[in-house]
Amino acid sequence: MTSLSDKERLPREIVAMRVAKELPDGSYVNLGIGIPTLVSSFVPEGRTVFYHSESGILNCGPVVEPGDEGEDIDLINAGGQYLQPVGGMSFFDSAETFAMVRGGHVDVTVLGSHQVSATGDLANWMLPQRGVGNVGGAMDLATGVTGVIVAMEHTDRNGEPKIVEECTFPLTGKGCVYLIVTDLAVIECNGKGLTLKEVAPGWTPEEVQQLTGAKLTISPDVGEFQL
Repeated sequence: MTSLSDKERLPREIVAMRVAKELPDGSYVNLGIGIPTLVSSFVPEGRTVFYHSESGILNCGPVVEPGDEGEDIDLINAGGQYLQPVGGMSFFDSAETFAMVRGGHVDVTVLGSHQVSATGDLANWMLPQRGVGNVGGAMDLATGVTGVIVAMEHTDRNGEPKIVEECTFPLTGKGCVYLIVTDLAVIECNGKGLTLKEVAPGWTPEEVQQLTGAKLTISPDVGEFQL
């Protein structure tokens, strides 16, 4: 019998693709490091998204794959990845880029996380067992952006749940997450609890619950990932 730890999970690209569906047309979006950086490559055709980066860029194209033409050392995102130039790009200093965030001018940020709580608390900047971390601009994004989507693996490398009843790691922001997309599930957070909306192919809601450290309310119309 196959254990849950051995069952096939969705690749990072599918997680990013599912997140991309959630980005409204005409929205201003900030993408964090890791899975979030992949999101820009999967925005549905015909939908316009303006990407904001803490490095001082607004309205850039998707990430340039390593080795591809178009690598420009002066055109990078917050994770140090090269970006594709597009018409209408603008550049500015750190004061302006964080004024946009703190002023509520960015609609959505997509971030990775170490833990998310049942009430939407976010902990994504420090692993206490390592004793190091740098919150960077994540705290500004968690509090200044209209909405936070978390894109991450459902469990950590040790198989421990990353969705928990209460965060035990240092917080980045409280009650800021409204949607969690993992390699197993799509989960909505309303600030009071978590609702399981979609599961990965081959997985049942009950199996997802077993790997989740917080109580999930199973939506009456729960189904497989909608891509």
